[in-house]
Amino acid sequence: MLKGYSDFPYHEQVVRIERITTDLKGNKLRRDVAFGITSLTPDKATPERLLNLNRRHWSIENELHYVRDVTFDEDHSRIRTKTAPRIMGTLRNLAISILRLAHQRNIAKAVRYYAAKPHVTLGLIGL
Repeated sequence: MLKGYSDFPYHEQVVRIERITTDLKGNKLRRDVAFGITSLTPDKATPERLLNLNRRHWSIENELHYVRDVTFDEDHSRIRTKTAPRIMGTLRNLAISILRLAHQRNIAKAVRYYAAKPHVTLGLIGL
């Protein structure tokens, strides 16, 4: 516990996560150490729970970035000035979220479907 050792607001625990990356043959490629801080008390967040929370966070991040990169080809976007890239990223996130709320599992297929049917698309947002 950190109580009394730091003035970081609402801190309760610090977590240290060590990751060892190997190739398919088991050869060690690299070792990475990450640290985190949480307001969750030890009775609310055991080491196992903290590790699970960290893993879930990255699975969400990876799923979102993969869809943005592959389905929306975001890395090749030519929108680069002022706040336009952030706005477009927000709109892409909104589109992905709406499709996931509509229980679409294949976002690329859903984008193609709804792009061809704007009247159906508006129904997803209640219009």
